Order: sequence, then C-alpha cells, then structure tokens
Amino acid sequence: MPTRITVVHYSATGNVTRLARAIAEGATEAGADVRLRRVPETAPDDAVAANPAWTAHRAAVEAEDGIPIATLDDLAWADGVALGAPTRFGLPAAQLKQFLDQTGGLWAAGTFSNKVVTAFTAASTTHGGLESTVLALLNTAYHWGAVVLPLGYTDPVVFRTGNPYGASWVARSGSTPDDDALAAARHQGRRLTRVAGALAATAEPR
Repeated sequence: MPTRITVVHYSATGNVTRLARAIAEGATEAGADVRLRRVPETAPDDAVAANPAWTAHRAAVEAEDGIPIATLDDLAWADGVALGAPTRFGLPAAQLKQFLDQTGGLWAAGTFSNKVVTAFTAASTTHGGLESTVLALLNTAYHWGAVVLPLGYTDPVVFRTGNPYGASWVARSGSTPDDDALAAARHQGRRLTRVAGALAATAEPR
C-alpha cells in the first residue's frame, strides 16, 4: 500500500501554497498517495483588503484553486504530515493554529504516535521568523507523540537555501519561491515519504 502523505497549510499571499504544492509533488514522485489541503481564511475582510497580494490569492483560492479544505480525517488517514504556514511575529499564522487546536480527540486516542511530521514556512524578511515558526509548528508534533522530521542538510540544495529546519522562502519585495526553494520543498516531500513509509511498515496493519 502506498505511503499516505497529507500536506496541510495556510497561505495568505500564495508563497506557502507554492511550497506546499512542491512538497506534494516530491511526495508523489516518491510514490506516495498525497492529499494537499488548506485551512480556511479567518482574517477579517478589511485586513485582507489592505494587502493586494493577499486579496488576489484569496480570490484565486475561492475561484479556482481546487485545494480542498483540511479535515481531521486527513490527519488520521496519513502516515506522514507536512504542516506549513507563514510567519506572524515569529509564530505560525493563527489560521493553521486554529485547525491544529481541534486535534485534541485524535491526540487523546493516540492517533499520531506512529506518524511523521515535518514543517515549512515563508516570511517577508530575512529575520522574520523562519526558524522559530517551523520550531513552533513542530511543538504540536511533540505533544502529539509524532516523530519529528527536519529537512536537514540532506540534499545539496539545502546548502544553497540555508535552512535545515524546513523548506522556506523570504518574499523580498513580493517575490515568489525560486527554483532552489521549490527543489528543497520537493526533497522534503520525498524525504517525508521515505521515512513515514519505513515507520508505517513496522506499525500494525491498517
């Protein structure tokens, strides 16, 4: 049975969505059955309207993006989970955190104990909280009892992107992830698939 990978993310302007798609592509390349999911927008309309890129991405998502809304079943189904969100003052965006806060029932049932979790992010400035956001996302995985998987310097592209914590992008002047950032994300998806698949092979039959 193929390894099951769920990529759950929140994206305001689209950069985290681009990374999420790349992680999903890497997992698919590695033979996984992949669910790419997003969490709902919860920001007030006036906050979204104040940022043209945020407005444009929200319109694209609502019109034709085609990425389903995440459910708790998407997490329960998976062998491996990738969590992604932009930074907000060095922490994950509240939209994703709100979704993760709903997982108490799965946690209490021990659902996550044999799953592998990794994380990714984007920020608008070099020191905007890339590392702290990934670390904060993975705090949830520690509480879940999941196996935490860093990107690590496990591929030459990571030496160019410089972030072993997880795939990331600094969106200077509204830029979008470059080839190296997307390659690192694809590698993270492949790595997640291999490790999650190896762990799932030792677990009880599904």
